[in-house]
Amino acid sequence: MKLKDLFRKKSIAHILKQAEQKSDQDGYSLNKILSVRDLTAMGIAAIIGAGIFSTVGKACFDGGPAVVVLFIITAIACGFSALCYAEFASQIPISGSAYTYSYVAFGELVAWIIGWALLMEYAVGNITVAISWSSNLSSFCNNIGLHIPQYLSTSFFEARNGHFKFLESGDGASEYVKSLHNLWLTAPHIGNLPFIFNFPALIITIFITWLIYIGIKESRTSNNLMVAFKLLVITAVIVIGFFYVNPQNWIPFAPNGLSGVMKGVSAVFFAYIGFDAISTAAEECKNPQRDLPKGMIYSLIICTILYILIALVLTGMVNYKQLDVGDFLASAFNSRGMNWLGGIIALSAVVATTTVLLVFQMGQPRIWMNMSRDGLLPKRFAKIHPKYKTPSFSTIVTGFIVGIPALFLDSDLVTDLCSIGTLFAFVLVCAGVLLMPMEERQKAKFKIPYINGKYIVPLLLIIVPVLIHLYDPTTLPNFFNFTNSEQTPIELFKSRIPYYIFIILCFIISIYSYLRNYSLIPVLGLVSCLYLMTELGIKNWIGFGIWLVIGLVIYFSYGYKNSKLNIT
Repeated sequence: MKLKDLFRKKSIAHILKQAEQKSDQDGYSLNKILSVRDLTAMGIAAIIGAGIFSTVGKACFDGGPAVVVLFIITAIACGFSALCYAEFASQIPISGSAYTYSYVAFGELVAWIIGWALLMEYAVGNITVAISWSSNLSSFCNNIGLHIPQYLSTSFFEARNGHFKFLESGDGASEYVKSLHNLWLTAPHIGNLPFIFNFPALIITIFITWLIYIGIKESRTSNNLMVAFKLLVITAVIVIGFFYVNPQNWIPFAPNGLSGVMKGVSAVFFAYIGFDAISTAAEECKNPQRDLPKGMIYSLIICTILYILIALVLTGMVNYKQLDVGDFLASAFNSRGMNWLGGIIALSAVVATTTVLLVFQMGQPRIWMNMSRDGLLPKRFAKIHPKYKTPSFSTIVTGFIVGIPALFLDSDLVTDLCSIGTLFAFVLVCAGVLLMPMEERQKAKFKIPYINGKYIVPLLLIIVPVLIHLYDPTTLPNFFNFTNSEQTPIELFKSRIPYYIFIILCFIISIYSYLRNYSLIPVLGLVSCLYLMTELGIKNWIGFGIWLVIGLVIYFSYGYKNSKLNIT
């Protein structure tokens, strides 16, 4: 094994030549039917879903009205990344997304790592969404007088964790934790174990997998209809809600300070995940080099506006402390006597999470497919159905990978892992644009506007800490203070390791920006995504590292030897 072989690259010309050929060994290719409107709808479908109906309430609770600032920061970070994705997509209209882009910019080993991280992002994200869909379905059924038994609509580990939390907290536990404790005791038992499975999560996964299996046209039509419905409901919620806003609820604007606002990073970023999934459908676009960049940017802008308006309405209608509940949207309107709207919101939540599941379940098999085409996975993963023109085997595998864990897992275990995998992809895409030779970038139909970061990036490295100190003079001193009554100095140091790594990387990026005249926008995308990764905590980095180690074992035991670029 030669070290240089681990970083062997594919040229853009080679990739485009491959794309002109048939998609699999039997000569079948994917259907090219997606337009800008379809891609924008897919982006909205993937972005507005579980986040706006499940995780945003907790972010509002932690940060208060100032959470809108976090939405703006996250939107800017995602916007920089979206521009980088758009430039790559206009150069490489292949469905491998960041995996294929990394193959060109960094080489095979990094491409495998990012492909493996994307598989985690889509799989783990969809497990979360499937569990959220089940919760939304139960809420909707309760609103119309139906009742799904709790032991058939709750994940096993969610009930188990709730049981142990109750044992720790006792009567001080929340009502939700108490209900999980009662479920653990009263559910039917098989031997000593309670029979608790999230069957709705499995059923929706099977249905979505079938829909994607039978064709992109059917998936597109279903998605467009559902997106139109949820946009209508969200717009109605915003318009109606503004009539009940009390500006006094926006005071204080940041009740828990900057640290409280940044607590919501994982939840808010999870709410933005999705626009990158559009790039996995590149080979099913009518004109990918023109339409993919537009679809990504349009969907991100639309969703950012809606998120900010929703956050303002929620924190204006009720005190932010009332938003740490599962169905916070319905709860806010119920507090104003509009119980009738709760049922509509619950139905919209079901539809919204269905569209998220659809887009991500569509994206993952296409990553499998491209990795298989390159020889890094067995050939069966690249198999395209002769009638439906979809990656059939990969789609079925994806259904199993998402559906089975959704029966058992607690969504809290997987949300942060999904966010860190996505941010890692964003980091590599932004860095890939910086490393792309200028002659290659000039060929792109969509190019990021060039702003020389030679002096701006080092200047920002000085200005940002000054602004933080002016906003909250305690932030920086506390960061270097290792005396805390709740944690030992060693524990504090370990928790801050991601921040120290981030600071070191910022200095390195600043030096290279000065020496190599790096373009400002990709640098800002790189730095902002790195920062958001630091906010996810050391435990999630460890979990992510374990996932990558598993992936490397698979690569060195199979992918390296079977790669189509293997010259030995």
